[in-house]
Amino acid sequence: MRKEIEGYFHVSYDGQQYPEAEMISRSEEFYQSLDKRRSVREIDQKDVPKEIIENVIKTAATAPSGAHKQPWTFCAISNPDLKKKIREAAEKEEYDSYNGRMSERWLNDLKPMATNWEKPFLEESPWLIVVCKRVYEMDENEKANNYYVNESVGIACGMLITAIHNAGLVTLTHTPSPMNFLTKLLNRPLNERAFLLLPVGYPKPNTFVPELSRKKLDDMAVFY
Repeated sequence: MRKEIEGYFHVSYDGQQYPEAEMISRSEEFYQSLDKRRSVREIDQKDVPKEIIENVIKTAATAPSGAHKQPWTFCAISNPDLKKKIREAAEKEEYDSYNGRMSERWLNDLKPMATNWEKPFLEESPWLIVVCKRVYEMDENEKANNYYVNESVGIACGMLITAIHNAGLVTLTHTPSPMNFLTKLLNRPLNERAFLLLPVGYPKPNTFVPELSRKKLDDMAVFY
């Protein structure tokens, strides 16, 4: 069904509802699944079907956004030459970060992750997804600002990471700083800024990740 409200059509909401016991069960199962999600840097070169990448991007694009402007562009890269260029440019920025830009405290906080300026996963991963935020749109040659851009794109990125995990793949958030080289290499328009880079693929055999623990509910939630 649809009806007109103040000159705009609205459609009836067709959401899913479940018995309370099933809701509790589903929420627990979903949590248990997501609790297995880890940031993985050892990504296998095994091919990932393009259809999976298309599906996770479409899932990310269901995210809410300010005034439904959907201020995002997802750049999916499988071209080996382009991935190599991205790695070379990213490692240049990362080298400078690890050798002067980062504070001593930051470097110490990163030690449990066993990371350094070298980022082979940028070249080895079958796919890279660069998420760009669209700061404004061009409306008849005039700038039309989007709203809550960082918030909207951030939510979409969270849903993208969740969709990647749900598909049985791994990723990690990579944010070389500055990221201007990405928009240049990808030839993106002036209204776009690189927001996040996600390598996507299968984990390599016998991959290890840091032994970490997440905050308990009592340490991160307050109920009123």
